[in-house]
Amino acid sequence: MSASGVDRAAPRADSPSLARVLAQLYARVPRGIRLGLDAMNEACERAGHPERAFETVHVAGTNGKGSVSAMTESIARAAGGRTGLYTSPHLCLFGERIRVDGKPLADATLEAVIARAMEIGPELSFFETATLAAFLAFRDANVDIAVIEVGIGGRLDATNVIPKPRVAAITRIALDHMDKLGDTLVAIAREKAGIAKPGVPIVVGSMDPEVRAAIDEVALASGARTLDVHAAEIGPFDFFRGMPGLPPLLGAHQVGNCDVAIAMARLLRIDDDAIARGLKATRWPGRLERIEKPDGVYLLDGAHNPDGAAALASYLRRTDSPALVFGALADKAWPEMIDLLAPITPHRVYVAPMVGTSGAVGKQRAAAPPQELALRHAGETAPDVASAMKRARSLAGPRGVVVVAGSLYLVGEARALLLGLPRDPPVAM
Repeated sequence: MSASGVDRAAPRADSPSLARVLAQLYARVPRGIRLGLDAMNEACERAGHPERAFETVHVAGTNGKGSVSAMTESIARAAGGRTGLYTSPHLCLFGERIRVDGKPLADATLEAVIARAMEIGPELSFFETATLAAFLAFRDANVDIAVIEVGIGGRLDATNVIPKPRVAAITRIALDHMDKLGDTLVAIAREKAGIAKPGVPIVVGSMDPEVRAAIDEVALASGARTLDVHAAEIGPFDFFRGMPGLPPLLGAHQVGNCDVAIAMARLLRIDDDAIARGLKATRWPGRLERIEKPDGVYLLDGAHNPDGAAALASYLRRTDSPALVFGALADKAWPEMIDLLAPITPHRVYVAPMVGTSGAVGKQRAAAPPQELALRHAGETAPDVASAMKRARSLAGPRGVVVVAGSLYLVGEARALLLGLPRDPPVAM
C-alpha cells in the first residue's frame, strides 16, 4: 500500500454492498480533476437531464462557500421546501456530500445513485460521477430546490451544467488552486464568475474593487447581474442585528457569510422569520467546530489557505494559550498559514494528514513534512494524528483548547477520532 492517497484505507465496510460501489467510484480518482463541461453535459443528457428537475442555488468562492451553502439550505428547509445540498469534499464519509432535507442519503439510496451514475457515465471522473449522483438523488427525492456548491473554480466546474439558477453567490476570492485557476486574484475571480447565467442575480461578498470589477465584467457579459449583500433591493438587515445565535457559526468572518446567505434568501422571497430559524439551525462541521470531551475542549477548523488561516487567527486571539495541531498539503501555502497562526499558538505539534490524490492524473498529493513545518516555526512533531492530539492536550492542559487546523483532511481525521466516527478515504476533489 502507498503511504499516501486513497489506498491507505478502504471505503467503510459497515455496508458491504455500498463499500463495493464506493470502491468502484474511488477507482476513478486517478482520472484527476477534469475542468470542462462536455462529458457532464453528455452524461446528463443520457440520464434524462436530472439537473433540470429542480430549482437551484449555485455558490462559488475560495473560502466561505461551504458555510454559505449550509446556511442557505437550512433557510430553504425552514421555509418549508424539500431541499438538496451538494458539497465537497467530505470530512468523514462520502455520503456527507449529498443531503436531502439536511440528512445524508441512506446507504441503500447512496449505493443506488452512485451505481447508476457510474453506469450512465463510465467515462466520468470521480467528481463528475459524484455530481451526477447528486443530481439523480435530488430528482428521485423530488426536491424543490438544491443548493449546489462549486467544486473548483466555476466556469468549467462539473456543477456548472445546471440550468439558470434562482440565485447565485460568490463569497470571497483568495489565492488557491492557482495551477488550475490562475495566479492572480483577478484571474481566479474571472473563473469563479463563470457561473454567471443570463438574468441570474449573483450576490457578491466583500472583496477588493479590482477583483469585484473582474466579476462584474464577466457577469455583465453573460447577462447576469451582481449585487452587494446590502443592495437596496435586498433590504435592510436590522431584523437580524444583535439577534442571539447569529451568525450560527463561530468566527467574525461568518458575519459576512451569514449576510450572503440572508441576501440570497431574500432574493428567493423567503420571509425573515424563516431566515432566522434556518440560520439558527445551521450546522457545518469542521469550520471552527467546538467539541467538548472529558479531557478538554477541541476546536476544529479546516483553514487550508492563508485567507482561512487569517480568519482562524482572528478568532484565536481571544483564546488563552491554545495548543495547535497543524498539518497541511505540500502544494498549499503552508508557510504563510503557519506564519499567521504561530504567533498566537504558544504550543505547536505538527503532523502529516492522510491525503487524497491531486488533479493531475495518477499523481499523489503529498503532505508537507512535519519536520519542515517545525523548521519554519519551532514545535514538536508527531507520527500520526492521534499522537499529535494526545501531545497537544498534554501541552494545553485540561482547561486549554486544542486547535486542529491546516487541512480539511486533518480535520476529518481528528473529528472521526474524537467522535468515534467511521471514515471513508479523503479525496482532494
